[in-house]
Amino acid sequence: MNFKKIISITIILLLAVSLVGCGGQDAPKENADGAKVIKVGASPTPHADILEKAGELLKEKGYELKVTEFTDYVMPNTALDEGSIDANYFQHLPYLEDFNKSHNLDLVSAVKVHFEPLGIYSANLKSLEELKDGDKIAVPNDPSNEARALLLLESAGLIKVDSEKGLNATPQDIENPRNFQIVELEAASLSTSLEDVSLAVINGNYAIDADLNPAKDALASEEKTSLAADTFANIIAVKNETKDSDSIKALVEVLTSPEMKKFIEEKYEGAVIPVF
Repeated sequence: MNFKKIISITIILLLAVSLVGCGGQDAPKENADGAKVIKVGASPTPHADILEKAGELLKEKGYELKVTEFTDYVMPNTALDEGSIDANYFQHLPYLEDFNKSHNLDLVSAVKVHFEPLGIYSANLKSLEELKDGDKIAVPNDPSNEARALLLLESAGLIKVDSEKGLNATPQDIENPRNFQIVELEAASLSTSLEDVSLAVINGNYAIDADLNPAKDALASEEKTSLAADTFANIIAVKNETKDSDSIKALVEVLTSPEMKKFIEEKYEGAVIPVF
């Protein structure tokens, strides 16, 4: 073999490797049965449960869905950016946008899937009319959920939120003529604090974990048509360069299918609301 042939073969091999590398984003690895694998990171409830059903539907399209559960809100985005997963499902768009800014990432939303309404719950009161002036009302202490909680309390006629603050409101931005004591607590601890307060505004996922349902147990809850429902719908997040890949399109199609809508509505009975 002469020198020119060696050079030509080397160039061809390098081009082949380069093309394989470029196509890697759109060509998921295949399992032993030949199905293309989609790896998604998710919070356990309700996201991983919803994805389990989605996996059944994806099989019909020739995909295997592998779900990795995360219990924190940092690792799923880090893993997505690093490429160990293809998508994640645990967050709303405002959180993702803040995460992108603080970590200099370029993750995007592929689709809005569901909304987990905040609900007003009580261990002792059967209606909001039983609430007395000066009673304690617990709300989540993280900024986005606290503002949502205050807006829900406003819609229930208990307080008035500064209209200029909206989804950035804090307890310092309310009119509170009945002098309710607004108690700020970690969102995860609200359900276990019900006996210590008159009311607690609890996130949908934590309500589910505590066997509470906004449609059945809440004295009031966020509506599907509310500003919060549109703003804080949970999304499928992906890397910007893969959002139009066949595998992500298949995932989105399944998660927004009539079968998934029926599954979510029947399984969660209002605690999780599809927004598609």
